[in-house]
Amino acid sequence: MTAQPAPRLARLLEALLDVGTALDLRGVLQHIVDGAAELTGADRADLVVADPYAGGLAGIRTPGPDPVPRTAPLLRVPVHVRDEEFGELRLAGRAGAAPFTVEDEQLLRVLATQAGVSIGNARLYETARQRERWIEGAAAVTTALLTEEGAGDALTTVAERARLLADASAGVILHPTAEGGMAIVTASTPDDPDGMVGATITPGSPVLEQLLGGEPVFIEDSATDPRMTTHVRHRFGPSMMLPLQAGGRLIGTLALPRRRGGRPYTDLERLLATQFASQAALALVLADARRGRERLAVYEDRDRIARDLHDLVVQRLFATGMMLESTRRRPGADDVRDLLGRAVDELRSTVREVRTAILTLQQPPASPPAGLRGRVLRETASAAARLGTAPSTQFRGPVDARVPDGVADRLLTALRDALADASARPGVSRVEVTVETPAPSPEGRDGVRLRVADDGTGAGGEWRGTTVTWWAPL
Repeated sequence: MTAQPAPRLARLLEALLDVGTALDLRGVLQHIVDGAAELTGADRADLVVADPYAGGLAGIRTPGPDPVPRTAPLLRVPVHVRDEEFGELRLAGRAGAAPFTVEDEQLLRVLATQAGVSIGNARLYETARQRERWIEGAAAVTTALLTEEGAGDALTTVAERARLLADASAGVILHPTAEGGMAIVTASTPDDPDGMVGATITPGSPVLEQLLGGEPVFIEDSATDPRMTTHVRHRFGPSMMLPLQAGGRLIGTLALPRRRGGRPYTDLERLLATQFASQAALALVLADARRGRERLAVYEDRDRIARDLHDLVVQRLFATGMMLESTRRRPGADDVRDLLGRAVDELRSTVREVRTAILTLQQPPASPPAGLRGRVLRETASAAARLGTAPSTQFRGPVDARVPDGVADRLLTALRDALADASARPGVSRVEVTVETPAPSPEGRDGVRLRVADDGTGAGGEWRGTTVTWWAPL
């Protein structure tokens, strides 16, 4: 005996409310089948999805007898999402084998109509969540790449994050080979990784032309696709092979295979993964540029240290040794002659060791800029971080041609001291550096002049400004 109209209407409204408030797609579908069974008194309700791969969904059903007797009453109602047939709601079996009525069908159609609206909303919500996850994943990869060391770690980061976002069996990075193929250089997988790194797509493979041309390749089944030639292809099914390309430069390929028999990638997943690969490629380029800048900074520091050792330490050690040598030769120095001799020998040994260290520091790949102009510009650029502002630098006259190397070395030492003093003064917002030659002395001697001026303040906050002038004859 069917329920009375008023209670059935109340249960219909309750079912519509349950279906309409859920946002998770699987939860929406479960509410639909549960509500259909309760409204009609069916032994079992099934929602058969027309394209289970579209959303990664299998059929949804209520607990009930399985199989249902073939003689049991059946009722079927289609479920549409906008103009698309999403699936079919099927009811089977009823107490006492009573047939379904027209009223049952009407109630079920009302529920199916609301279900179509709720499924559409749940799809939009799931799409938004997927986009959010991929965007957050791309941001996390960018952050990680700009703080990690080493290119190997960077590639592993990209492969691992992409694998998790795509729900793939593996995340793989391939690089072009000298022979014209592509080889796996990084593989992230929770399954069996043996034999993956080093696997190659041989030259002549049909898929290579697309990959080396920077085109994405989507494969339904890696194990059976004739374009795939790696010896590990039999492990995988659906796959995406996405170019890691930034600024027209192909870095490699990101491959995201799923297990054999896994669901194919949806159009949305393909789009989001392709966008992720583009952003990851840009992050890889930026990370590589950052590491290059850091290496350059290290080389510049090494060169600066070498010049400081040469300009200051070696000269002072040499001068001290000359003073001791001169003292040892004075009359009456017999009592300390041996001691002075040992001191001179120690100083000479120290000079040799420091010079060896200087030569080591000055080895390639960092080659110092040629000419006084370039060396001054490098010195001011290095001081910009300490000063908080880039010094303004001017040159007057043929400084590269007129200033000998020895005088240039002393000028740079004076420049470094002046910039260091300026960085220690409060309130410095502008520094001007001027190198001028010929710059005659008051006596008329030809020379070179260095002038370093800043706008720093005094201890009491009043403006003072400081100008340092250095001159040397040519």
